[in-house]
Amino acid sequence: MLTELPKHKQLILFDGVCNLCNSAIQYVIKHDKTKKFMFAALQSETGKQVIAHYKIDIKKIDSILLYSEAFGLKYKSSAALKIGSQLQFPNYLIAVFYIVPTFIRNWVYDFIAKNRYKWYGKQVSCMIPTKELESRFLK
Repeated sequence: MLTELPKHKQLILFDGVCNLCNSAIQYVIKHDKTKKFMFAALQSETGKQVIAHYKIDIKKIDSILLYSEAFGLKYKSSAALKIGSQLQFPNYLIAVFYIVPTFIRNWVYDFIAKNRYKWYGKQVSCMIPTKELESRFLK
């Protein structure tokens, strides 16, 4: 679906103006030693393309998505767990939370997502990657 995404990569779509989301992306970048993840803000052209293709209601899912040609689209807690489980030790231990039923994980996820601007703040514009990271971000 995404012509710019190499087949062996996964795309993390995130709320580009959310401070919590931006901090999470910085954390993933730091711990993604194999550079398997690429990134795009939900507000970007790439983000809009994925949202349109999957007919996503951004009023219900507006903070993080994980796309891969291999497994399609994951969202909310499943996306967060899938991402964390692919990072190096001890991060991949987060996969233990897959034992928690999805409706409970997503309830917690939604509670945090609903309050993220109040608790962590919001930026005026999307994060601009450094020159070193530019190749990992899709526009």
